[in-house]
Amino acid sequence: MLTTVVGSYPPYPRGPTSLIEKIQDIFGMYDKYKPAIELAVVDQIKAGIDIISDGQVRGNMIEIFAKKIPGMDFVNGSAIVYGKILPPKNPITVEDVKFAIKLKNKIKKNVKVKGIITGPCTLAYSSKIEGFYKSKENLMFDIAEALKVEAKFLEKLDIAMIQIDEPILSTGIVNIKTAKKVIETITDEVSIPISLHVCGSIVDIFEKLLEFNVDIIDCEFAGTKENLNILEDVDLKGKKIGFGCVNTKTNKVESVEEIKKRILKGIELIGKENMVIDPDCGLRNLKRESAFNKLKNMVRAAHAISN
Repeated sequence: MLTTVVGSYPPYPRGPTSLIEKIQDIFGMYDKYKPAIELAVVDQIKAGIDIISDGQVRGNMIEIFAKKIPGMDFVNGSAIVYGKILPPKNPITVEDVKFAIKLKNKIKKNVKVKGIITGPCTLAYSSKIEGFYKSKENLMFDIAEALKVEAKFLEKLDIAMIQIDEPILSTGIVNIKTAKKVIETITDEVSIPISLHVCGSIVDIFEKLLEFNVDIIDCEFAGTKENLNILEDVDLKGKKIGFGCVNTKTNKVESVEEIKKRILKGIELIGKENMVIDPDCGLRNLKRESAFNKLKNMVRAAHAISN
């Protein structure tokens, strides 16, 4: 079975250490986040993940995009909207994804990389409006137009898929029909596979999520056990399920057998041909040792079942 990650990894930015790096730093050319990307990529490959990420090490999922989208900013730990949202002139995540691809090619492992975009609904509802917009709905559509440009940049790379993160959808704050239209602003113009990640309980919205124009619906099934109920006798409408089988809210590392039992339950309900194996959510807030061992045990569990 195919294994992947939801995206983020514990970030370890590093200052310059070698003479070359120190010279680069003097001229403003040193990037302290590249060592963090390398650590994330190497750890994911060592763990045996099939589709890796760049680790999203430059900030949290809101910060990374709010800092770069014209009309938005990230100040004192919060996203703000101060003017009309416009598409960014330069890609937001592409250089980090390119670096991840370069690293995995250097290691010469047969793995793929995914691009990750924080969804327009989550960005809109995580931001304070200070100018131009009077409603979150108009804001969502304009952010989607901006993110569509990022998706097209990512599509040109040698990546396996694009993942759109929309954790806000499980809260019930966003009208799900509106969210569908907003997401499709991006997905209708992208030809590579799209995964929609929605963490938390999706019991009330799962049937609606299956109507979205995406290829994979990625959910939590380890830390949010009630989500398993939605898989009973479900018509997946041709979609695959990103089956979160590792709890990302705790540093406790589940055993291979524990993870294997969760995966087997998923197979019983929807068949392994309909599953992509991954953690519940991002690993950013965990200790690096825990994050790595969770991924390693997850891969071992998936391989034990596949073999």
